[in-house]
Formats: sequence, structure tokens, C-alpha cells
Amino acid sequence: MYQKILVPLDGSSLAECVIPHIEAIAKAESSLVELISVIEPVEIPTRGKIALTDDDLKQISYELKKETRQYLERIAERLKKSGIKATYTILSGKPAESMVEYVNDNNYDLVIIATHGRSGITKWFWGSVAEKILRAINVPVLLVKSYKCGDEK
Repeated sequence: MYQKILVPLDGSSLAECVIPHIEAIAKAESSLVELISVIEPVEIPTRGKIALTDDDLKQISYELKKETRQYLERIAERLKKSGIKATYTILSGKPAESMVEYVNDNNYDLVIIATHGRSGITKWFWGSVAEKILRAINVPVLLVKSYKCGDEK
């Protein structure tokens, strides 16, 4: 039984291809779904006369977190309208490493993550974040191939 499901999202329409799978599994199992997104620390190299102050960087970070929160709230609300209990968490750091640590520190029964399909030979390989998560956790992972799903290519 999947009581707690973790769903990493990066804000792309491809990542959202997992939503129908979440809805099917979470409804059938009466699961709690936790959406998660990771914001990477803002690091902008400066050259010449272009420079950002610490306040500028803080403002950029604040806006990124605000946009991420609004995005996750929108997805959580969509799931709730489908009758699914949904929460969200925003982490800061490198996406794969932060999610692996979070999964390993919490008790999840399933992780559902989209793989970003690529053309050519790369279509045979998982995306780097999905692969790192898959290899580093001891929780079942449902990989949803998102190639040609959504508006992105």
C-alpha cells in the first residue's frame, strides 16, 4: 500500500505528465501525495560593469521561491479537487542530491517522477536527476516517460 507518495516537480509541463498517474494511484490507495521542488541557490557570475548586490540576489531568491510555491500550490489544489490529499515542500540546493537526502530522511512508500525524453541515442537513458534518485534511494520509483507529453520538446 502506498500511504505516502513523493512527486518531484521542476515546473515544466513534461514533469506534470505524472499527474494522471498520481491521480490513479493516490485515489486507489487513499495516499498522501507530497509534491517537492528544489530551488538551486542563485549564483550569477559578474563581468565588467554588471554586478548584483547581496540584496539583489536575495530578491531573486525570494521571487524564485514565491513562484515555486505558487506553482506547487496550484498543482496541490488540482490534486485536492480530484479528492487527493496533497501537500508540498520546497528545498534549496542541488536537485538530485537534495531530493535523495529528503527521501532518505522521510518515510515514503513510492516516488513518482517524470523522465524528460530526449531525441536520438539519449532517449534510451534516464534524465540525470531521475537516474540519480533511482540509484540512491531504497524506495520504489515509478518513472513516467514524458517524451512528447505537454508542450515542451
